[in-house]
Amino acid sequence: HFDGAPIAAPGTAVWCAQRARMQMIFQDPLGALDRRLAVAAQIREPLDIHNIGTKAERDARVHELLRSVDLNDSHGARYPGALSGGQRQRIVLARALATKPDFLVCDEPVSALDVSIQAQVVNLLIDLQARLGLTMLFISHDLRVIRQISSKVAVMYLGRIVEFGDADDLFARPQHPYTQALVSASPAPGRRSSNRIVLTGDPPNPAARPSGCAFHPRCRHAAARCAVEVPQLTALDPQRQVACHLVAGASSQAQDAA
Repeated sequence: HFDGAPIAAPGTAVWCAQRARMQMIFQDPLGALDRRLAVAAQIREPLDIHNIGTKAERDARVHELLRSVDLNDSHGARYPGALSGGQRQRIVLARALATKPDFLVCDEPVSALDVSIQAQVVNLLIDLQARLGLTMLFISHDLRVIRQISSKVAVMYLGRIVEFGDADDLFARPQHPYTQALVSASPAPGRRSSNRIVLTGDPPNPAARPSGCAFHPRCRHAAARCAVEVPQLTALDPQRQVACHLVAGASSQAQDAA
């Protein structure tokens, strides 16, 4: 679903219009670009596909997009192999913004970049988010980046959401045992590394999920129920949802007692 409606059938006019409103930034910028085509032509491509504007307007839009990601026309004349990793990711971002989308999917957009370049791209995304009013789905394993860029966070384990809530609240008081381990492993000023929760065992094969709660073989709090019954995502309060028998059960008992 997108914007309250099901995604239309592929190839239809409605589907094309929906596609223009949602774009994606990929993890590997070099793999997302055509090495045989100048990057300005690749930024222009979504405008050609969706038939947006005249030729002059499209050229002006490419110029505007290059400026919006802190590049210039000389960068647009180059090929992907002549650009740095950070510059290539800015080109991918410019191309994603070409159709003025409402929704941007960022799939590990900084994991392939050096740390200093990561900060530049993250700051650029934050600036564009505020300036253009973008909604972004930011997928990452780096909790430092998630904490910096996200207003709401969904924590997943083996492809299922185990906890969801406001970012500041979730990092301040994680409820699910997996979230607690993740947050404890993320460096934070003033927190001792001795407080880290170290998980035992290895992540299971996603194609052969454990019965019940998929996290129970590695959970230090697991009970018998966890091995046989899949926990559902349950609202603990207006700001938090958790898929954990123990956390949801404790909250339910407290509400019943009240």
